[in-house]
Amino acid sequence: MEKNRKHVLLFSCVESEELARKVAAQSDCIQLQSINWRSFDDGFPNLFINNAQYIRGQHVAFMASFSSPAVIFEQLSVIFALPRLFVASFTLVLPFFPTGSFERMEEEGDVATAFTMARILSNIPISRGGPTSLVIYDIHALQERFYFGDHVLPCFETGIPLLKQRLHELPDADKICIAFPDDGAWKRFYKQLQHFPMVVCTKVREGDKRIVRLKEGNPAGHHVVIVDDLVQSGGTLIECQKVLAAHGAAKVSAYVTHAVFPKQSFERFTHKNDETSEKAFSYFWITDSCPLTVNAIANKAPFEVLSLAGSIAEALQI
Repeated sequence: MEKNRKHVLLFSCVESEELARKVAAQSDCIQLQSINWRSFDDGFPNLFINNAQYIRGQHVAFMASFSSPAVIFEQLSVIFALPRLFVASFTLVLPFFPTGSFERMEEEGDVATAFTMARILSNIPISRGGPTSLVIYDIHALQERFYFGDHVLPCFETGIPLLKQRLHELPDADKICIAFPDDGAWKRFYKQLQHFPMVVCTKVREGDKRIVRLKEGNPAGHHVVIVDDLVQSGGTLIECQKVLAAHGAAKVSAYVTHAVFPKQSFERFTHKNDETSEKAFSYFWITDSCPLTVNAIANKAPFEVLSLAGSIAEALQI
């Protein structure tokens, strides 16, 4: 099998080194490479791609993590340099497209930064093998593929198969019900989860507040798993949990592909000694698309990381 697969040289940013190691461990056809990430005294990047002369004619990939504006420029500098080193092909793996939820304008003056990021990535130089392959997991809105130009080929992957595999391993697998916090999440994921009973919540405005209500489905007696693409503060998930519990859910868990959790907002989900099991999320599954979060929540219940490593290794063979 391995002899028919292409050999890939995999570079990564500092944040993604652990995920890159896991990806390389999936196949002998993936070989880790290194970059010296340094800075000049003025703070601007001083970067060096090691063994650059030996990657000519090779299939090359870069694992990125755009966790904050501060780290994007140094990574873009490498991303724009690698395809120009006469490589056979270039793949950019950006598991989390961070501006994906800012994809539309609600009034004149709004800046759709998802479009800005897509335009930047669309200008990655073409390698000898053609346009860059861009691997992204569970982008916030599928129509964002049309934001990218012809110099990149977006490959949209999903973490949902990892969730489905994990759910089948649970002792109450026959009691699972999938809940969506809003219509957007339902549209995004329902086709991949059709064999489960479903519940859909919705947000309604009451005065100055947006209240979560049950729109359709019956969670009573089920282990209900709330599914969404990402979480920030987690407020919506908590309100959904309250609604589902009030309607008779036996347990409530959650899955998001991208656990952003700014300002350590994951703390509101961790199991405390004084917390009753009825109030806690039984499980909170995330992927390792946001490496800083994975490091922060290590060994903290109810969090459990479902690694994208195997899926990324397969994507590198496309």
